[in-house]
Amino acid sequence: MTIDVSWGGICGTDLHEYTSGPFTINTPDKPHGITGAHFPVTFGHEFTGRVSALPANYPPSGPIKLGTPVMVDPRIVCRKCNTCTNGCDNICKNWGYIGLNGGGGGGAGFSEKVNVELRMCHVLPDDGTCDLDSVVLCQPLTVGRHALAASGIADFTNLSVLVLGGGPVGLAMLLNLRAKGVGVGLSGRTFVSEPTAKRSEMIQRLGLSEDILNPMTVNVAEECRARTGGKGVDVVFDCAGAEAGMLSGMESLKVRGTYVNIAGWKKPFTLPMQFAMFHELTIKFSLGNNDNDYREVVEDFVAGKFAGAEALITRRLPVEDLAEKGLEELVRNKDDHVKIVATWRKDLLR
Repeated sequence: MTIDVSWGGICGTDLHEYTSGPFTINTPDKPHGITGAHFPVTFGHEFTGRVSALPANYPPSGPIKLGTPVMVDPRIVCRKCNTCTNGCDNICKNWGYIGLNGGGGGGAGFSEKVNVELRMCHVLPDDGTCDLDSVVLCQPLTVGRHALAASGIADFTNLSVLVLGGGPVGLAMLLNLRAKGVGVGLSGRTFVSEPTAKRSEMIQRLGLSEDILNPMTVNVAEECRARTGGKGVDVVFDCAGAEAGMLSGMESLKVRGTYVNIAGWKKPFTLPMQFAMFHELTIKFSLGNNDNDYREVVEDFVAGKFAGAEALITRRLPVEDLAEKGLEELVRNKDDHVKIVATWRKDLLR
């Protein structure tokens, strides 16, 4: 199936590859196990578009027509290994993404066209209720949704939650928590540990938390305990990947609380046993996203459960300006942006 790409978003992974890679992108001596690709590759694994060609055997009565808008799940997985066949396709040993590891017929999210498998396409309404630039956010939102599932907690409505870090991953986490009803119950509450003023303002403007704590000026653990009647928070989602944040997060937890790590750590960390063992904490990890996360997030996005998320898009560009006004802009002023998106389509720029 061929997609005419409408919008592609810059991910933190793209920026990391641009400034310091290759890391996720394959090298000639180690091509990708499924696609066989290696650098150079076209960037862009967060993208939406419209169907411009269907498989020859696709039934005319099928839900997808020429011109149908879709959100694309860009994951490349084998569907055959032990993890894939046991519902853990997010950790397939040959996992990859269109836009990082080949596939796509040479195209990706910053191409004009890309070839994808039918299973990768999630149909969107074509009635003007979903701007395709905003729907790009579904891909990072699935990372937050997977973390909710990884926590093992079914109902968040009456829980107190601390999110470490208010960057793109932290914001995705906060939007998912709101979609799942945190704060709806009488004792539900969301705390955020975030040191930068601009990110804190974004969180406040979106109404994602009334308890934004600056770890540079307050003791986060003491504040969390004080605002939860001395108990501590029920759950921590670590979206920062910094030792100081992890320590304050674990100290903020109640006895037998749950700590979920989403962040990618640049170096190994030492587990603080004074909290982990002596408070009998449950420590879990969450990596990427799976089929169910994409299905749920797209459904919730269409249903309006992520209302206001479009404010996370801080710049829209033509693709030809992607390097200087997108990637280089993030290098210079990372804290000024959440999501920069780009398009080949001049008619979509506004």
